[in-house]
Parts: sequence; structure tokens; C-alpha cells
Amino acid sequence: MPALVLLGAQWGDEGKGKATDLLGGSVDYVVRYQGGNNAGHTVVVGDQKYALHLLPSGILSPGCTPVIGNGVVVDPSVLFSELNGLNARGVDTSKLLISGNAHIITPYNVTVDKVTERFLGKRKIGTTGRGIGPTYADKINRVGIRVQDLYDESILTQKVEAALDVKNQILTKLYNRRAIAVDQVVEELLTYAEKLAPYVADTVLVLNQALEQDKVVLFEGGQGTLLDIDHGTYPFVTSSNPTAGGACTGAGVGPTKISRVIGILKAYTTRVGAGPFPTELFDEDGEALRRIGGEKGVTTGRDRRCGWFDAVIARYATRVNGLTDFFLTKLDVLTGWEQIPVCVAYEIDGKRVEELPYSQSDFHHAKPIYETLPGWSEDITKAKSFSDLPKNAQNYVKALEDMSGAPISAIGVGPGRDETIEVNSFI
Repeated sequence: MPALVLLGAQWGDEGKGKATDLLGGSVDYVVRYQGGNNAGHTVVVGDQKYALHLLPSGILSPGCTPVIGNGVVVDPSVLFSELNGLNARGVDTSKLLISGNAHIITPYNVTVDKVTERFLGKRKIGTTGRGIGPTYADKINRVGIRVQDLYDESILTQKVEAALDVKNQILTKLYNRRAIAVDQVVEELLTYAEKLAPYVADTVLVLNQALEQDKVVLFEGGQGTLLDIDHGTYPFVTSSNPTAGGACTGAGVGPTKISRVIGILKAYTTRVGAGPFPTELFDEDGEALRRIGGEKGVTTGRDRRCGWFDAVIARYATRVNGLTDFFLTKLDVLTGWEQIPVCVAYEIDGKRVEELPYSQSDFHHAKPIYETLPGWSEDITKAKSFSDLPKNAQNYVKALEDMSGAPISAIGVGPGRDETIEVNSFI
């Protein structure tokens, strides 16, 4: 049962799309198991760049079946915009499968998300405003709309009525907004039913049967470990579980079927949105990392906050995900620095702390303790093997591996599909 989970080991934006795409040619299924169109993946194939927000990266690999699992929340308008864009570029999207149990992001979820975030003012979380959180809240409150509901108008109408019964009270009385009409929402959602029908499937059955037939299935997480609703820097997190356990619930496979868990690490650290970030840089080094690394959110277009590599976070990701391997991305961005600081521990209230503090207050006050490693100036984008890297780049990778607690099995030395050094095979 060769099932692999691939996920972000920091705050997201680590380069999961590149890693998934690299493996896409060797796997039979690529599955998104959580999140929605608040996650962005950039994949470069030859001289073509693709920005994916909701679709699994495997959709760019011929022969691979891309799957949107039950744990994902789906905005139909975004889905078809993405599909149409890929079709116009000659990408075959006909193999896509979507779980009938995946929840739909409705127009009122988007409205609630935007007005709530504005209302929070200085206390805002930094959401993308795309309705992700309210949709997951509806799911937990048992008033959510699932893909399968689009095929029974009576059930759909009842569920929309139940959801809007409370939301309209909040919108009109608390936020001074206009009430949303049930009929209008139902009518809009029904327009997607026929277009979605060819893709809808019992994906839990499909994936489990594939694993029983020794097919290779890759489970792709959105966001990153530190944005997990349970294990991230709460409340500055997403609304689902990008950690490895989320693959089991979000795709409907048992934990005994997972054979490998791969964490994606950027050679430095970034995050988007509000929340604590111990190694964040506010100087010219931070600006250089942002500029050289092209650090802009694929989905939001927001500048990413940039900082040095944080080994404390990497160790934490190894622990909570049970990581067996790391894929280190964007090593090339660090070319040119004479010295490269790496955070090896924190100082909290005058004490050295080497593991991520569970206390939100402690983490907010954590100060990075750095060790400095010598840098390199040689161009590494043409490197095909680990031995091709400059000695200092090799030493940097080895140091990160020792600090992080799992082997670095692949290294990204450029944005292209072929600009990767494979140290150990993932499959």
C-alpha cells in the first residue's frame, strides 16, 4: 500500500506544488485532503508557470488522477475558473474526481468571512476572505452544504434555509447588512450541479480500492503544519488539519495505509497573515529574501513575511506529523550571503528553550537564538547531485538535517520541474 503524505512543515508556501508535481509522474492518484482556494501552489513546467489554488498539483501530470477529497471545501466558481484556464492551455482535466461529501463554499460564507474580518479590526486573523472558515464552521455546526446536496433540490433548500436563519440575523442586526435570499442562493448553487456531475464520485471507495491494488497514492496538504487548527499557532491558523493526520480524515483512509510522510521545508522561513514569527526579518536581509525568492502569496498576492530558517519549528513538524523525509526547497535563494543565521532555539523569559512552547503567550515572546553558518556564492541552479553543490551549501543542508530530525531526501535548487536534486527516492 504505497501511500505518501506530502505537507508543509512551516507556515505554508514552502513549495508543495513543486514537490507534488515532481512526484506526479510516479504516482497514480494525487489527493487534496483539506483546505480550499485559500492555498496556492506554483508549478513550473518547462517555460510554463501554473498557479493552482484548489486543484491538486497532480492535474498537470499525464496519467495521474487528481482527487479533491471530502475534507476540502469547494468554491464552484473558483473550481471552474481554474479548470477552464487549464483547458485553454491544453491541460487535460477530465480525470478529476471530487468527493460528494466535500462541502461547498456558498456566497453567504464569503460574505460572512469578509464582514467578520473587517469587524475584528486590529484583532483580525488575516484570513483570505474566501469563505473558508465560515464553511468549516457550518460543517461543524451541521448546517453545511455538501456537493451531493446539489442533486436534491428539496434537501438543498432546507439546508440553505437552516444556515441563513441565523446568518441573516447576524448580518442585518450586528453588521447592518442586507439579508440574503434563500431562493437566490439555491438557484445559484443549482447552476453548478450539471457541470459538477461528471467529476463527482465516492472518492473514499476509489482511493481505498486503489491502495488495495497497490496503486501509488499521494496525499497533498494545503497550508502548513504551523497553520493547523489544532497544532498550529492558534488562533492565527487555518480552519482545517494540514498535518498528516488530516489526510486520514480528509480522504477517508486509515492511518495504517500511510507508508511515508514527507515534509516540505523552505531553506529559510516565510508566513502570510498575522501571528507570531520569531525569526522574522525587518531589515535588508528580509527584503532580499522576499525579492530574490519571489515571496508573494499565489492566492492572495500579499507579500510574505520573511525570516531565517527555524529549526525549532522543523523539529516540531517532524514530531506532530511523524515525518520520514524532508524536501528542502529554494536553497538557491540563499546564494550570495557570506553568513547565514539559523535559529536553533528560543530565549523565553531569559531561559533557553529548544522545543516549541505549547503556550501561546510564550511563543509570542520567543526570541531566536542563532548559530551562523558560512554561505556560498556559486550558482547552484545547474546542480544535479548533492556532490555538485558547493561545500558550504552541502554543510548547510547537513546542518538543517541534523537539527530537524529527519533526512533531507530532495533539494530544490531552482523553480523549474527539473531543478531538483534527489538524494533519496521517495517511492
